[in-house]
Amino acid sequence: MKVYLLSLGAGLLVGVIYSLLNVRSPAPPLVALVGLLGILAGEQIVPVARQMIAGHGLAAAWRQAKCAPHMFGMLPGRSEPTPQQAARVDSPEKHS
Repeated sequence: MKVYLLSLGAGLLVGVIYSLLNVRSPAPPLVALVGLLGILAGEQIVPVARQMIAGHGLAAAWRQAKCAPHMFGMLPGRSEPTPQQAARVDSPEKHS
């Protein structure tokens, strides 16, 4: 949670500086956010494609390339999985 608050604080500080200097942000906020989402998603194409070429399905390739943690980071209130939890997620066995 601390990282999110620091990020918000840095953004607010830059916004205040922009305002004091009478500078407008270089892109409309929605356009900038969509662009950032595209960058994050685009970064995942090569690792996922490599896993799929290696013979894994899309879901397995997504997990093995660790796309979700890279795109979304550690969400507030979540903790790192224990080694036992990580082993269960990476296990190819199907649980019923």
